[in-house]
Amino acid sequence: METRSRSERTADSRALILDAAVACLVSDGYAGASTLAVQARAGVSRGRLLHHFPSREELLVAAASHLVNEMLAEAADQAEQLDVADPVERVERCVELNWALFQKPPFWAAMELWNAARTDRALRAALAPEERRINQAIRAAADRIWGPAAVASPRYPVLRELLFTSMRGVAIAYSFEDRPAATDPHLAIWKDLARQMLG
Repeated sequence: METRSRSERTADSRALILDAAVACLVSDGYAGASTLAVQARAGVSRGRLLHHFPSREELLVAAASHLVNEMLAEAADQAEQLDVADPVERVERCVELNWALFQKPPFWAAMELWNAARTDRALRAALAPEERRINQAIRAAADRIWGPAAVASPRYPVLRELLFTSMRGVAIAYSFEDRPAATDPHLAIWKDLARQMLG
């Protein structure tokens, strides 16, 4: 019988709690992501949750960091699967892969936190430093998807920011609209813009 170390058990319970926090944010929103709801979903004791995260703000900020790690892992997987030689087709696939990131649970959980931070001062103060890291990680994820050739283009940083802000804005509409994201009319616009800017 294999004996797990205390640090392994601690890491496992922390991961369980963070997964539960993200799931609560996605399914029930910020209001539903209480420490009691997270505790119940994670299946841990109150003491275990408070040992890792003494306050709700600390828990949700840690959940935001957890989201970043999930997003980076997703981007790494997508970048590895992107094996397209034709430059035009590669641009189109990169736009599609970037857009797909805005349809995943980590995006919606992050949106819940960003929206709540507008009026929750404690959350905003706790989230601000992590938000900078989140933005850096999102840029790194995009860079990995686009690859070295596109990233080397002088207009790439502007394209990356335009796509990020535009995709985030368009994605919010999917809170109200029930339609397939893969057929969004903005995809053609983004692809055209990327082709023009990257030459």
